[in-house]
This record gives sequence, C-alpha cells and structure tokens, in this order.
Amino acid sequence: MAKVKRVPLIAGNWKMNLDHLQSIAFVQKLAWTLKDANHDFGVDGAEVAVFPPFTDLRSVQTLVAADKLDVRFGGQDVSEHESGAYTGEISGAFLSALDCRYVLVGHSERRTMHGETDEQLARKVAAALKHGLVPVLCVGETADDLEAHGPSAVPVAQLKAGLAGITGSPEIVVAYEPVWAIGSGKAATPEQAEQVAARLRETLAEVLGDDVAAATRILYGGSVKSSNIASLMREPNIDGALVGGASLDVAEFASISRFSKHVGT
Repeated sequence: MAKVKRVPLIAGNWKMNLDHLQSIAFVQKLAWTLKDANHDFGVDGAEVAVFPPFTDLRSVQTLVAADKLDVRFGGQDVSEHESGAYTGEISGAFLSALDCRYVLVGHSERRTMHGETDEQLARKVAAALKHGLVPVLCVGETADDLEAHGPSAVPVAQLKAGLAGITGSPEIVVAYEPVWAIGSGKAATPEQAEQVAARLRETLAEVLGDDVAAATRILYGGSVKSSNIASLMREPNIDGALVGGASLDVAEFASISRFSKHVGT
C-alpha cells in the first residue's frame, strides 16, 4: 500500500445542542481562536469541521461564506431517499445545496436509538456520494460486542456492510467510535484505537483497493479531549477525531484541533 500523507480531520458532532444563533456565535469564535493561533488547516495542522443540527446549517453556511472562514461543516444524518413522502428526512441534495462538505452516516446513536441497519446505512453512503458529499461512516462496538467478539470484529463487519455496492475511488471518512467509551470520560488507549484502525484500513484495501485505503482518513471518537488527542494522533492509522461533548466548548475544541502543537509532548 502506497504511503500517503493524509490531511488530519478534527470533526465536532454537536448532536442536539446549540440553536442557529448559538451556532453562529460558536463558529465565529472558533474561527477567530484558530486564526489568532495561526492554525494550519492543511497537512501540517488539521482540517476542522462541525456538524450542527439541521436547523443551524443555513446560518452556518451564510456565515462561513460571508466571512470566508476555513471551518468546514456537514449534516448529522442523510436520507437514503431522493425526495418524496418521507416526513422528517433530509436528502443529500438538500445538504449539498447548503454547501455541506460532510455528512455523518451510522453514528452509534442512530444505530441504537433509531434502529438503523447496515443495509440502510449502505444506501445512505451511496446517497451521500451521489450528491458530492463525503460520508463519515461511523463504526464501533459495545462493551458486550467487545467481550463476545474481541476487538475489530464488529467495526470491520460494519465497514464492509456500509460499503456494499460502492465501487471506484470514492472519498470517504471512517470514524471508529467504541460505544463503550462514548461519554464515559475514558477513551480507548492509543494502542487499542490503533489496532482497530489498522484493521479498518486493511478492510478498505480489501473492499476498495490499496489507493483508496491509503487515502482514506480514519478518525477515532470516544471521550476525546485535549489531554489525550496528541497520544492518539501519534498512531500511524489514526488521522483525526470525531469529537462529541468536548466540541461544545470553543477553547477545548480549538485546543484539540491544534493537536499538532503538542503532539510531540
């Protein structure tokens, strides 16, 4: 597999937090904080993206465009359908029209609370790609899964199923989020996260080929904070983080985004 230098991605999933006015204030302050710190949004720093609630996206789009901010943004979910009688659904076309760059697919909360299946998520991945969105496909195991099947078995199976029917060289992002770590305050160790990330990259090579596997960014999500991001980012197959609660604090999220400044400590 060819060695590719991937641009790190720090992504903040705001879940059902912050209204559109709060999102505007947050993105402004985040952008200013990173600018004041001379943050590099490229390969020597990190791309920074936020995932606000759907009702905030237009406001964030307008702000980012008007102020020419470097912060990217995306949707928290996407419908497998194009249009029609699907009350509450948001199509990929709608997200694309709002200049979204990314969309989350298969977050653990969607899998557990909404019963989303691997087959459905594969259709959502395809819908995102069709509309020029980069799907952030979330995979991960519960504590029971870990005990029953060991590390990587469930995430690998979810990745294979989520990419069913996908061909060519798509741009995707994979987020490994061990469900047992989310919100617990206790992240997976860097070694645990790397073991799964390495297996996910091997799976990408099996499914989509070496070039796609080498170029695809794999994120870790699960109790990420500024105090542990550097150790996670030292691992060769971890290319960023999907941040939950810590992404709602501007100073903390900016510090996580600037991991490269303390990755050697």
